[in-house]
Amino acid sequence: MGKGEGAERVGGDVDGRGWAATRAWVEKGLLESERIEDVTRLRGGWTSEMRRLDIYRPGGRRSVVLRSFVKPFFVRHAEGLLTREARILRQLGDTDVPAATLIDVDAAAEYCDYPSLLMSLLPGTVRLTDQESDRRVDLLARQLLLIHQVQVTAGAQPRTYQAWTGPERVSPPGATERSELWQRAVDVIRRDPPEYVPCFLHRDFHPGNVLFEGTDGDLRISGVVDWVETSWGPADLDVAHCSTALALLHGVPVGMSLADRYAAAGGALTEDQAAHLYWRLLDALAFAPDAEKVAVPWRELGRTDLTPTVLTNRLEDYIQALFDRYA
Repeated sequence: MGKGEGAERVGGDVDGRGWAATRAWVEKGLLESERIEDVTRLRGGWTSEMRRLDIYRPGGRRSVVLRSFVKPFFVRHAEGLLTREARILRQLGDTDVPAATLIDVDAAAEYCDYPSLLMSLLPGTVRLTDQESDRRVDLLARQLLLIHQVQVTAGAQPRTYQAWTGPERVSPPGATERSELWQRAVDVIRRDPPEYVPCFLHRDFHPGNVLFEGTDGDLRISGVVDWVETSWGPADLDVAHCSTALALLHGVPVGMSLADRYAAAGGALTEDQAAHLYWRLLDALAFAPDAEKVAVPWRELGRTDLTPTVLTNRLEDYIQALFDRYA
């Protein structure tokens, strides 16, 4: 996470939950001349609590980011998630992908109050406004391609992707007037997954996990965060996930444009339109019924216009647009 947007200063301590033992763990790794001087809670996350720790040292300060899983569901799965993220951050250290540097990890909460990971602070902020969104989408497409080009040995490949929904798990909006559309979409993902050429996936790549610096002609991506879901699978699935998020955030035409921008940047997606439709719908249907999973942190970052009604309408319009183009 970056500085600025989505940050809430809470001083040298926090609200007491999950901090005393964790603070001691962080301090054990500091130099004798260093101390934690300030703590800032970073907003915009959904799965975990994020804090920026400002550390005083002679001659200046440095800042790090602490990620802690505190929700019961994620605590149960934290060891696998944080162990994976730590491994991925180490792998990305030798690439051009702007990821944080791993400092330490306590995936099983042996020392911390909650499972935690400590990493370097990346520059930049999450930007979710419609202003400059067109330029940001171009940068997202290029960045996603660079992630897919990360080379790893067979023994170092991340886990095979996992689907986040299935035909029996899809929950259409309760008040929908387009039940036939939902049934048609569910029928598409009843088929076996198409064959694909696998590559390195972020797996949760969307505007809320990307940091930007600059404006206009100087706009650039300064960081990509949240590597707990990194997987091995089809590039189409990463494109699908970011496309759905863009459709919800900025409207259907923006979401529909990402695949074309990815291809224009040199990315390769399946030439089989039915296969591509499968991956796009497999992702989109996981956001049903109302996309609150992404909307809550987005609203915290200022997008209060993204009401459940707006999101539901955009999701249904996006599903229809996928059929119009790829069916």
